[in-house]
Amino acid sequence: MVERINSTLSETLKALSDPTRRQILTLLTREGTMRVGDLAGYFEMSLNAVSKHIKVLEAVGLVSRTTQWREHFLTADLKPIAALDGWLKELRWVWDERLEALDRLVTQNPEPEETQDD
Repeated sequence: MVERINSTLSETLKALSDPTRRQILTLLTREGTMRVGDLAGYFEMSLNAVSKHIKVLEAVGLVSRTTQWREHFLTADLKPIAALDGWLKELRWVWDERLEALDRLVTQNPEPEETQDD
């Protein structure tokens, strides 16, 4: 189970490592469902290049596609981001614990004040 979660997390991070894919996901989240052609208009690259980025996002479940006749519509699905958010919260918890321990150490053992010689 943990291995599957780590694999999913790794694939999600890999998909989001590309700025174009992050921008695609941001646009879909902000604008809602979009046609592939309309989405491609935001980028200075070919429709084929944008489609390759979309397929990477689809493979990890960040984007879903529906088809109506010849039109393909894309919708953002942020469920995989929840696993990523959980992992980041876990990291924050570890660092919070470490910082609190450091704070306790510093406040319990304050350095002696320096005295000034006249």
